[in-house]
Amino acid sequence: MNSQAPQAEVSIERAAPEHLADIAALAAVIWPAHYPGIISHEQIDYMLARMYDVAVMRRELETGIAYDRLLLNGTLRGFASYGPAADAGEAKLHKLYIHPDSQRQGFGAMLLQHFESVARSHGFTQVILAVNRKNEKAIAAYQKHGFKIREAVVADIGGGFVMDDYIMVKRADVMRQPERKTAAD
Repeated sequence: MNSQAPQAEVSIERAAPEHLADIAALAAVIWPAHYPGIISHEQIDYMLARMYDVAVMRRELETGIAYDRLLLNGTLRGFASYGPAADAGEAKLHKLYIHPDSQRQGFGAMLLQHFESVARSHGFTQVILAVNRKNEKAIAAYQKHGFKIREAVVADIGGGFVMDDYIMVKRADVMRQPERKTAAD
């Protein structure tokens, strides 16, 4: 009798417009679980309404921002969005989130490595992201993956709120290369 648990099937797939409502719904679960203590509940609600409006996300797709879904046994458990940055040669990671029940299992790293691989394949020499300066867990995770703080920025996002972020950067020459099998493997 086989007592081993079945292997979980993990895939990363490009989101199409019909997937955006599910991504927005997942963000509505993740943000209230993660951001209290980092930003106010009012700012969480404000940013969710602005950033995860399906019409806004659809426009992002139309302007070259990609959304990728991390699926665990066919169920959406995380997502990332990214695209070219304002500076030539840089790709920007706009969003990367994993459901609270699926965190600390390597899924965030999988999405991050996928983003880096896509950036490399499109010839970008650096990848950047913005992370709230109080988001210590995320900062530590990005540093673990080779990102360095480039600068601190404060941006007015309306509604009486600001984004108080670090811009973090990773050069292509330090991005993890996909592991290759050799004939000896």
